[in-house]
Amino acid sequence: MRTHRRLVGRRDEIRCLDELLDAAGEGHGGVLVLRGEAGVGKSALLEHARRPGFRIVSASGSEFETELPFAALHQLCVPLLGHLDELPAGQRDVLQGAFGLADGAPDMFRIGLATLGLLGYAARSRPLLCLVDDAHWLDDASARALAFVARRISSEPVAMLLAARPTGALDGLPGLAVEPLGDADARALLAGHRAPLDEQVRDRILAEARGNPLALIELPRAGGFAPPDRSSVSDRIERGFRARLDALPAEARTLLTIASADPTGDPALLWPAAGRLGIEATAGGAAAASGLVEFGARVRFCHPLARSAVYRAADADLRGAAHRALSEVTDPSLDPDRRAWHRAQAGAGPDEEIAAELERSASRAQARGGIAAAAAFLERAAALSLDPARRTERTLAAARAKLDAGDADAATELLTAVEVGAPDQRQRARVELLRGRVAFVRHSDGDGPAFMLRAAHRLADLDPAWSRGCFLDAMEMGLVVGRASGVMDMVVDAARSAPTLTESKPGPADLLDALIVLSTDGHRAAAPLLRPILADGDSAVWEERPALAGMLAAELWDLDTYVEISERLIKAGRESGRHLTLRLGLGAASAAAVHTGDLALAMATIAEEAAVADAVGARPLAYPRLHLAAMRGRRTQALELIRTVTAEATARGEGQMIANVHWATAVLNNGLADYPSALAAARQATAHGDLFLAGIALPELVEAAVRCGEPAEAASALRALTDRTEAGGNAWGLGVASYANALVTGVESHYLDAIERLEQTPAAPYRARAHLLYGEWLRRQGRRRDARRHLRTAHDRLSTMGLEAFARRAAEELRATGEQARARSAHTRDRLTMQELHIARLVATGATSREVAARLFLSPRTIDAHLRNIFRKLAVTSRRQLRDLPDIS
Repeated sequence: MRTHRRLVGRRDEIRCLDELLDAAGEGHGGVLVLRGEAGVGKSALLEHARRPGFRIVSASGSEFETELPFAALHQLCVPLLGHLDELPAGQRDVLQGAFGLADGAPDMFRIGLATLGLLGYAARSRPLLCLVDDAHWLDDASARALAFVARRISSEPVAMLLAARPTGALDGLPGLAVEPLGDADARALLAGHRAPLDEQVRDRILAEARGNPLALIELPRAGGFAPPDRSSVSDRIERGFRARLDALPAEARTLLTIASADPTGDPALLWPAAGRLGIEATAGGAAAASGLVEFGARVRFCHPLARSAVYRAADADLRGAAHRALSEVTDPSLDPDRRAWHRAQAGAGPDEEIAAELERSASRAQARGGIAAAAAFLERAAALSLDPARRTERTLAAARAKLDAGDADAATELLTAVEVGAPDQRQRARVELLRGRVAFVRHSDGDGPAFMLRAAHRLADLDPAWSRGCFLDAMEMGLVVGRASGVMDMVVDAARSAPTLTESKPGPADLLDALIVLSTDGHRAAAPLLRPILADGDSAVWEERPALAGMLAAELWDLDTYVEISERLIKAGRESGRHLTLRLGLGAASAAAVHTGDLALAMATIAEEAAVADAVGARPLAYPRLHLAAMRGRRTQALELIRTVTAEATARGEGQMIANVHWATAVLNNGLADYPSALAAARQATAHGDLFLAGIALPELVEAAVRCGEPAEAASALRALTDRTEAGGNAWGLGVASYANALVTGVESHYLDAIERLEQTPAAPYRARAHLLYGEWLRRQGRRRDARRHLRTAHDRLSTMGLEAFARRAAEELRATGEQARARSAHTRDRLTMQELHIARLVATGATSREVAARLFLSPRTIDAHLRNIFRKLAVTSRRQLRDLPDIS
């Protein structure tokens, strides 16, 4: 039984722990990650945090268990599994699937949400304290789930306290650096644990320990009298543990080696495994007397460094024997993955049976969402493979899994190993495809598409359909990089040599041809090829390349198809749990909402996309925020966002995002009537012909050029715009082209045509801008009465939508005619954050707190806390009242 000792020199740290626990006791949860070197006292602080009145659950990362998905999370939640039946069925099923208790599809953010719910239910009767030691050794799946939970417990009576070495684990969570003790505290600690020491010896120990509490306790046992040592403190501590181990009988050392090889600390595994090696239970007495280990309900080493010291002290034969014994006593039906892991560690050389077992473990890990674990199993399986072909296939699978898990460096090393092994042509193509993905995630500009093109050429004769798919992959990468880099032109030139197919059904093969024609012959030639592809909602393009399909719909000014694609993506993402699909759909939906003038819907979908991104540890999409800021027209806020996105996109080599920035800057400045700035930005947005962005930037260029006295430039931009919109044949584009034509020619009928066409579309901001431009032209023609009617319409519509800069421009023009624009009351949405607005809109539809929580990956208690803030800000007292508020219902 461990007892608290007074912690020397930790007053500030204890105060932080007390604040965390006091807040949790009052229902305000929080998290704190203690960071510091090995032995600095993090574990002691975790023990000190144990407080009466709290329900306490604990877990510990293990250096030897990082390959098992959700191992630490399962360890933490085992005492709480009695609450599983209280969770909604979907959450219960996904958590049981993660723990291997049932079959289930992987869904990381639903696993995180289910864990949050489980902790919330467990904390209903008394606050809950979660202690996690050695968090730097958490398996990847557990680390992601715990980080998800930690960011969402502010409204729960739950405190999470984690300890980790300063390795970057759980970055982004609130942390506290645990520093070595000062000289006075180090002397006090040493004096409290040792009999009086000779002054010279004491000073030597203090110098070598460097304020590390564990070193101050252990070095005197390990020979602090030795000559000065330049190795790290942790190395010296391990040597101290090793010295204690060396003094034990052989049977006790073997017993400790078995214990160090089993990260579960389960006595039901330790003692049977020891028996298989002929170790009697009496060996436990000597092992425990060393102070290295405690035997009880769990087998616990006195410190993780002690476990490491014992394991590393054993030779390869003893470690192999320990793992073999543990594999033999591990139930193959209840814990097949841990058994496979022990068998792999026990093997002395290639073994196809073990490799196949590891491959099956990788499949199970991947099915449970443990991509990093699957990669580790596959890598080990490859190393144990006897057959060269199987070794290559397993190595390729491991490389792909490593890349999916975010470890591009490890993936690159594995791909190099494949190349050394003389792969066949298909395998070489797969290597190049994966190298292309690695280069792309590393933002190595042209390298990603170049690798894709090599794969495409290699597969041209072997598999023409796959080859054409590789050319499309290269094109998609080129679109993200942007035309300014020259990559897209390189890809298009190479794609002209793509193998032909005899298929006639619209799909990716036809899409490649259409994209080549679009890039080389223009919109009038390509539109007849693109329209049937986009019109077929069942085509592979919508399913396999939805982002590209959406961009092409926008390129043809086809707003209806763009909206339909976004709705399809959102539905598919929600049903499948594929977060990337859902985020793409929400991003497209928010952009569509901006271009249809529903800024409240745009803000709500942006908030939901941010919630999904946060749930999976990704950056929120930037382009929807840019589109919203540009149309809204708040100069200071928009420019700040533009600066931030520009810096990030430049650093990552995302030319398409830079084009978004230029378009947003042009729209913002046209709204502000800063036409020179709008002209400069619009020139940049259209300069390289980036898909979608260049097209919608052309009317901004026309307007800014006309206002700046650049008629030739305006006319040139108008011709390019007309080519695009006439090819698309959609009312949105034709209407915008009509008012651009009116700006250049001054022909009144073009303004009237623009208004008539745009009235047929959902593109409300463009309808309002058509009235604004016509009203401005009428005023300049001296027709004030006619101008007032259109400027009044423009101002009313722009103000109602919240396009503030354009509305101010309309108001100023209206004042110039002698009429004062009517003042508009503030929008309801302006009093709420984006997240609060989204919650209010969902609640107004009748959704319960639990349903909203599931949608936004929060706890119901957090939703209720947000609702209290919403009610206060909007001066309402019930959910029903929300339905009557503008911007909400």
